[in-house]
Amino acid sequence: MKTGSDSLWRRLCAIAIISLLVSACVTSDLPPRRVGVVYVSHGGNDTASQRSSWESTLQIFSYDPNSVVYRNVIWNPQVWPQVLRFGNAPKEISKYAFEYARIGGVDPAQRLTLAHYEALRRELEARGREAGVEFIVEHAEWLSDDPANLVYPRAIFKPGVPGGTPMRYCGSAADGGTGPESRWSGCDPDRYDVDGPVERLLGAGVTEIIMVDLTTSGVRFCKSFDVVNTARQVVAAFDRRNGTTTPVRWANDPGDLMTRSYPADTPAWTLSLGAPRHDRTVPLAGNPNPVAADPALALLHVEGIESRIAPGVSWADTGVLLINHATRENNAGFDPKIDDTLLLNANIKALLLGRHPGLAPGNVLGGWFGRKVENPQAVARPPAFERRERSREMRGENLGDAWLYETETLPQGDMGYLYWDALEQLRRNGVRHIVIAFPQIMVDSVLNLVEVPNQIGKEIGYKSWSDFAQGDFVRYPEVGHPFADYWGMWVDTMCPAAPGSADRVPCCFTMGGCADGRPYPPPRTTPPDKLRNDLDPSLAFEVSAFGHLGYDPALGRPDPDRPVQAQYRGTWSLWQPPNEDPRIGALLARHVLDVLRSEAATPPVQPVDLGVVRE
Repeated sequence: MKTGSDSLWRRLCAIAIISLLVSACVTSDLPPRRVGVVYVSHGGNDTASQRSSWESTLQIFSYDPNSVVYRNVIWNPQVWPQVLRFGNAPKEISKYAFEYARIGGVDPAQRLTLAHYEALRRELEARGREAGVEFIVEHAEWLSDDPANLVYPRAIFKPGVPGGTPMRYCGSAADGGTGPESRWSGCDPDRYDVDGPVERLLGAGVTEIIMVDLTTSGVRFCKSFDVVNTARQVVAAFDRRNGTTTPVRWANDPGDLMTRSYPADTPAWTLSLGAPRHDRTVPLAGNPNPVAADPALALLHVEGIESRIAPGVSWADTGVLLINHATRENNAGFDPKIDDTLLLNANIKALLLGRHPGLAPGNVLGGWFGRKVENPQAVARPPAFERRERSREMRGENLGDAWLYETETLPQGDMGYLYWDALEQLRRNGVRHIVIAFPQIMVDSVLNLVEVPNQIGKEIGYKSWSDFAQGDFVRYPEVGHPFADYWGMWVDTMCPAAPGSADRVPCCFTMGGCADGRPYPPPRTTPPDKLRNDLDPSLAFEVSAFGHLGYDPALGRPDPDRPVQAQYRGTWSLWQPPNEDPRIGALLARHVLDVLRSEAATPPVQPVDLGVVRE
């Protein structure tokens, strides 16, 4: 006989079980949480042409409403055929024509970057099913062959200046157009009048967006910020129209350091205005970059370094140079690119030393590319009143400044070298093989396949390149190597016959000078009161057999068959970037999921309104 309490207990249990079953059925019928993810990369062009240079020029300046190109060129039909005559366009056309030809005409970077995107998409789709989240993954590029991959293509199509004409240009004979109408083959005049990845996500009904960035190996940088901030402006306009709130979070900068630290100038500051007037100081401490700090990211580069050690050379006799770009001048107030890179470098170095006890700490160095120097004679012109120029002492480069965040302090110690000084230090250390790594990039491109080898070659020689004897006809199908006769092969080739002479003769690009008395290096041809032109022959260096370091022309001519004087006598090679490594998808997905779990702790910020999104 059952008691009344037993009967009541059984009825309550039955009700509870039924409620759980009903709840489960109702829950299973609910649509999954729909989250948009944007994988951000640098982008570029598969092939080199005048058209690709033209399109890249407009895309670069579309992020900067204060620039002369933005205000006077992008929506001005009268100027469109002249774009490639100005600025550094002549240099870039010649440089890329050489570089792309060296690797067989097609840059692998886009194909390899898409492999990273696909790896992330597959990983998130699998992880999303487990977590009840529907991830919709898109790809955004800072520059792109395909405007639909730009974060907001209509920033170029829609005029951003009064009286401007929509950008529907399709070329002319002046910039590579062909055929009876001298237009670019296959050009769609409405190519920029399309939705970008963020608009496609919003159209698909996502209620939140997470951006994850490998533009420079996950390091925060102003180019990444351009993409993220533009995406937020697109979303803000969408939310205003629809009365919605759509958070946009950035996995590389979960505390939104770059937005909160962006200059407070009015109107909004951009790079072309020179130094900002009103900096907003936000401490770097407490605002980390989890992607750049991830040991798994460092490991990918470490393995790429290990793959390029020299047979028969011990780790004790091996040097490693971590070479990286600086950031743009005047960006240090909000751009922690250098600090993030130093953290990545430190992780790489620690892993290398831990895995290879014979490797000397003093043989793992960090090197930065050159920067402009002051020319006190130059006439400063608005808007930036620039007096800094390229110089031969800084290897003819103008790749910004390696200022630490919120300072005008350069990195110090073993990670604070200029790359040629780091190579010289390794030479003095007596290493027999040097592995050059470029941790800010994740895939092969003309940058590491052609530019970096030439920059290293002019310092320590092309014959010391470890693949020189047998050649590399896979990467360089025509000639088996990446080297130019001289780096700066885009410069003018005619020089004054004598100091002050109006007569011109071919410049000498041969170390030690030419047999007929023409000097090396070539003389400066830009007037001293003007900023040195990109095409000035004095900026070019011969890529010689054993390089400039340790060579003194006063002590004799260089020897093409052996190092002379104190030139480097070892070999060097470039590391292997991770390219199609499937672990990249898992690495990035992990950080996306971290953002998803922690979003309540990081309320989204408002974008910096640069006016590039026009409703």
